[in-house]
Amino acid sequence: MAADAADPRPARSRARTAATIYDVAKLAGVNPSTVSRALTQPGRVNAQTEARIREAAAQLKYRTNPMARALPTGRTKTLGLLIADITNPVIFGIVRGAEHAAGEFGYTLVIAESQESGEREARSAERILPAVDALVLGTTRLADDQIRELAEAKPLVVLNREISGVSTVTPDLEPGIDQALAHLELLGHAALVFLSGPADSWMSRRRGEALRAGAESRGMTIASIGPIDPTIDGGRGALPRVIASRATAVIAYNDIMAIGLLRAAAEHGVAVPGTFSILGFDDIFGSDFTSPALTTVRSPLAAAGGFAVRRALELAGAVEPDDAAAIEAASLETELVIRGSTGPVRSA
Repeated sequence: MAADAADPRPARSRARTAATIYDVAKLAGVNPSTVSRALTQPGRVNAQTEARIREAAAQLKYRTNPMARALPTGRTKTLGLLIADITNPVIFGIVRGAEHAAGEFGYTLVIAESQESGEREARSAERILPAVDALVLGTTRLADDQIRELAEAKPLVVLNREISGVSTVTPDLEPGIDQALAHLELLGHAALVFLSGPADSWMSRRRGEALRAGAESRGMTIASIGPIDPTIDGGRGALPRVIASRATAVIAYNDIMAIGLLRAAAEHGVAVPGTFSILGFDDIFGSDFTSPALTTVRSPLAAAGGFAVRRALELAGAVEPDDAAAIEAASLETELVIRGSTGPVRSA
């Protein structure tokens, strides 16, 4: 009671002072520098001493401050991930893989969303650049020159886009696309349509090129419709043009567009498969919830996110290059997942 009377502030308004490295050193009976080595560089001090220090830190609820550690080391143990649209299901896998890899190396992942705006993305990058050791551009809307400028300022890796002079992680499209075309050929399809994505999308162009090359080698024809917004409404609005094309199979730039087209077909009594088959790209969460479930070319999203983080940390000098990981990262293959939205060509 006397202590309360000496301090007129209500008990809940008194801020509890966080434990410092000096408090831990005093409790453990060692120098503050020894505490620093034990907590930030395991194995640098005697095992018994390190155990005593960690026990003291736990008792005092001491937490290391990454910004304070950055002063002598030059590293914040923080990594930035810039994405265009956090509501896009494609992002889920990328973020999960990136977060898992960041945590594995003791890094904190900071996520910034641009809402599909290159201008917002540039501002976000400028804002977090001083506070991170490296950047990963997950679904960037920046111009090539802007990305190169960022790469000169900070170690940087780009996902799903190739830019000369910049480290990139992209899936191997050919295996999945070859499987998709072989599947359609086996079902009797010869006239195809590709619903392309945004006009400035590197991945849409790359998928279209690979599809055209593969179709031509099999004696199949493939027309393009687009550019189309990579959304449910974008896919829904493509239905009249798909019907007019008289194609028997449609390959959409992404699963979201494919699902929109599938919904529009159901609303207008167009049989899928039957009138035409539909394939998507990515195998997002929920692509098997549709009726019929969507056939799609699966992209290794989580693996790509994880490898991008590892490569960024290698560029930053935070982890040693791993030849096995590099070989594995180079084999990020796509693969076909066959479900109910594709079927044999209906006889005339």
